[in-house]
Amino acid sequence: MTPREQFMAEAARRILLNDGGFGTEIQALRLTAEDFAGNLGLSHDQKGNNDILALTRPDVPEGIHRAYFEAGADIASVNTFSANRISQADYGAEHLVRDINLSSAAIARKVADEFAARDGRPRFVAGSIGPTNKTLSLSPDVNDPGFREIDWDFLVDVYHEQAGALIEGGADFILVETVFDTLNCKAAIMAVKRLERELGRDVPLMLSMTLTDLSGRNLSGHTVEAFWYAVRHAKPLTVGLNCSFGAAQLRPHVRSLSEIAEALIMVYPNAGLPNELGAYDEEPETTASLVREWAAAGQVNVLGGCCGSTPAHIAEMARAVAGLPPRQLPQVAPAMRLAGLEPFTLAA
Repeated sequence: MTPREQFMAEAARRILLNDGGFGTEIQALRLTAEDFAGNLGLSHDQKGNNDILALTRPDVPEGIHRAYFEAGADIASVNTFSANRISQADYGAEHLVRDINLSSAAIARKVADEFAARDGRPRFVAGSIGPTNKTLSLSPDVNDPGFREIDWDFLVDVYHEQAGALIEGGADFILVETVFDTLNCKAAIMAVKRLERELGRDVPLMLSMTLTDLSGRNLSGHTVEAFWYAVRHAKPLTVGLNCSFGAAQLRPHVRSLSEIAEALIMVYPNAGLPNELGAYDEEPETTASLVREWAAAGQVNVLGGCCGSTPAHIAEMARAVAGLPPRQLPQVAPAMRLAGLEPFTLAA
C-alpha cells in the first residue's frame, strides 16, 4: 500500500491523532545559544532557530517526537516549519536548508518506524512546510499596494527545494500548514505537483489554514469555504485548520469545512488563547473535551494540537475520542465551485 492508501485505511477505522506543539515544547527546554549554534560556525545568532536543532541537537526533536508517539499520536509533524531559504536567511543559514530538512525528516522517520515495529500500528511522517514570513497577496508597503518582496516563481522554487528534501529524508506527506495567504499555499501545491512529476509518484498533500479573526478569514481575506474551493483541485489527503485560536473559537469553522470538503478533515488548535505573558494555560482535559465535541458530531478525521499543546494534551485527546467513529466524507453534488474572497457556486 502507498502511504496515501495506508493512511486512508487507518482513517476509515478510527479518528487519527496528529502530534502537538513543537516550538513551545522546545521553548520549555530553555536551550542555550550554544545548543542552537553547535559547531556549524555560522556568523548569525542561532537562538530561536528551532529547525537547525536537527543538525546541532538532534536529540531534542527526537525526544519530542518520542514523547508524542508515547502519548498516542499517529503522525509526526517534522520540525521544519521554517526550514526554507526565505526564513533561514534571517539566521544566515540558507545553505543548510537541504541538510536541515533531510536530517529532520530522517529523525521523525526513525522514531515513527520504531513505534510501528513495537505494536504493528502504522505511524506516519508529515513534512511541515510553513508559510514563510513573506506574502504573495499583500504588499508590505502601505504606500505601494502593488509591491511584493518575492514573486510566484521564486516561492515555488523555495517550496520545491524543501519538499524534495523532506520526501528524500523519509516524509510520507507534505503538510502545508498555518496558511495565512492562500496564494502562498497554491505556490506550495504547484511545487509539490512539480516534485510528483519528477519522482513519478504520488506525494500526498495536507493543507491547513489559519484564521486571523473570528469572522473566519485568513490574512489574505478568504473564508474557510473559499479556501477549500481554491485548493480542492489539488486533491489533498487532508484539509483543515490549525493555530491562531483555541478549539472553542474554531467550532463554527470546523463545522462549515466538514460539510463541504471531500477530503479528510484535520484540525489542531492551540491550547486555548495565550495569556498576557504569551503562555498557554488551557488544561489538557479542557482541550480534549472541546475537540471531542467535533468528533462526536462526526466533523473530524484527525485531531492534534498546535501552540501550547503538549504530549499530555494529545494523550487526553486520545482518551476522549477512543471508540468514536471518524467523519464520513460528504457526497457533494457536482458543480462549478469558485472562490474570490467568498465562495461562489455556479448554478446548473
